[in-house]
Amino acid sequence: MKRFVLFVVCFSAFAVGQSKVDEYSISVHVSASRCVVEPFIKGTIDALKVNVSIEGKKYELKSDGGCSLLRLGDYKAKLIEDTHKNSYELRQLYEFQFADGKTKKFEVVGMEE
Repeated sequence: MKRFVLFVVCFSAFAVGQSKVDEYSISVHVSASRCVVEPFIKGTIDALKVNVSIEGKKYELKSDGGCSLLRLGDYKAKLIEDTHKNSYELRQLYEFQFADGKTKKFEVVGMEE
């Protein structure tokens, strides 16, 4: 019985650890990165805008609150919001995970064919 409980505990820990790794399963290629200053309620706000390719489609993503350029290259991400009010409008939010485990949220603000 003790071996069965130990097996279940070990397998559960492996399954939970595996799901966290697979959680960021979307491959994102960043091809451009720039800092922009945008108008805000009381002044301006710094934002990071990046041009990316996700599953063969090109998007422009934006992250508010400070600006450090993101190095060009490949990153892992997950889709954390995917809202469709109707058949022609959408809102998407991605979260990137970096090599050190930190994350950053990016909103889709542009798309092209």
